[in-house]
Amino acid sequence: MNIKRALISLWDKKGAEELAKSLQKMGVEIVSTGNTARFLKDSGVSVTPVEEVTGSPEILDGRVKTLHPKIHGGILAKESEAHQGELDKLDIKRIDLVAVNLYPFTEVIKSKDTDLDTALENIDIGGPTMVRAAAKNYNKCIVLVDTQDYSLILDKLKTQGDISKELRKELAVKAFSHTAQYDGAITEYLSGGKFLSILAEKKDTLRYGENPHQQADVFVNSSDTSASLLNATKISGKQLSYNNYNDADAALNAVMEFGSKKPAVVAVKHATPCGIAQGENLKSAFINARKCDEKSIFGGIVAVNTEVDESTAKEMNKIFLEIIIAPSFTKEALEVLQKKKNLRLLKVDFSKGEASCELKSINGGLLRQSKNQSRFLTKDITVACGELPKDKMDEVMFAYKSVKHVKSNAIAVTKGTSTVGLGCGATKRIDAACKALEQAKENGGGEILASDAFFPFEDVVNIAADYKIKYILQPGGSKNDDLSIEACRKHGITLIMTGMRHFKH
Repeated sequence: MNIKRALISLWDKKGAEELAKSLQKMGVEIVSTGNTARFLKDSGVSVTPVEEVTGSPEILDGRVKTLHPKIHGGILAKESEAHQGELDKLDIKRIDLVAVNLYPFTEVIKSKDTDLDTALENIDIGGPTMVRAAAKNYNKCIVLVDTQDYSLILDKLKTQGDISKELRKELAVKAFSHTAQYDGAITEYLSGGKFLSILAEKKDTLRYGENPHQQADVFVNSSDTSASLLNATKISGKQLSYNNYNDADAALNAVMEFGSKKPAVVAVKHATPCGIAQGENLKSAFINARKCDEKSIFGGIVAVNTEVDESTAKEMNKIFLEIIIAPSFTKEALEVLQKKKNLRLLKVDFSKGEASCELKSINGGLLRQSKNQSRFLTKDITVACGELPKDKMDEVMFAYKSVKHVKSNAIAVTKGTSTVGLGCGATKRIDAACKALEQAKENGGGEILASDAFFPFEDVVNIAADYKIKYILQPGGSKNDDLSIEACRKHGITLIMTGMRHFKH
């Protein structure tokens, strides 16, 4: 057994008792600090208090307890005659394993009631210093910062007496990433957001990027627990591609807009919806979403907000889909869908909610913004002209939620709670309207036209009238709003102003 002495200092004491007792049974001396030492003693572990090692008491309300040559010399000493000679001269014993986790700074600052003094008191100093020292000297000192690693390391020590150099290095990398994230959080907090700290772990190397000649990887932020593709469970199907991730993220964001009370389906192609629908059941919602654009959905991605049942699965299997995202699948649905070996089935826990912000790379830097989670309230809308019956409000809200997730310039034409025409990514709003209205005509016509941004001219209203649109939904705010209002009044169209723009680029 190559591990003779371990230092354990933990804020989160999960697994600490088992770790310490198991090490002690293997003949390892346990050195510990403050509350951890008391916890281990109460658990029946024989502990050497750190002050007995250093010969110095904890001082400054516990701010200084392990910052001492007898601790850091023991951790940092290399396997050399010179270093061993210094240790012998100074009566310093080696420390072969360090198990440390840090004061809960990130948890403390989540509370709006946390003041600066409280935040500062929860910045760990001795802990990160020991972690970095052990990680630097990983060839001689095992470093543990993750409670989930305890059982693995204990098993290796019991069966082999030591762990491999590769595993030691892996633990050291995890330790450095742990302190980097910790320091990043402190920097962001104290700078008031002037600095942005990003440390993401590579989850996978992808076959290629947006095009075959581009290289691509996918990284995950380990601290993010939101409902996301990276936190999803892949039930079956081949590896996701770069474009799959991009498109599936758009589908997931869109379907989460509709909550979970009423079944909703979003079909996406090239990161923008090609069909959206709600229905009394998931099968009918899927059929209506598909009807919006039966050609574009081919090879697309579908996200739903309720469990996929067998009947819906059979309907889905009638066409080629790349990915299906859902909160769950029935056993019968899986039997149907898994007949297609390459179809990716992703299970996402929608209850985790969306991430609070989003990042976009630009040459030389990043853009950051809060997630577009704002929704207009029915009490805040203005009916600029015409009448809006109460029984139409659900359909109006559906149109609003749909156009919010279509790439700008965006127009959504709906009937009931289904899109029948979508115009996306146009450089002129009138072009987006023409595309959506013509598509709606092919699908039997629409009733509501929703726009992501205001109308600079009355041209959209005039063409909407030609296609028998009865309601128009737009944010308003143009200096030419009066022209649109007058045009709607002339054509007998109800114009609803939401006061909220939803550009999506």
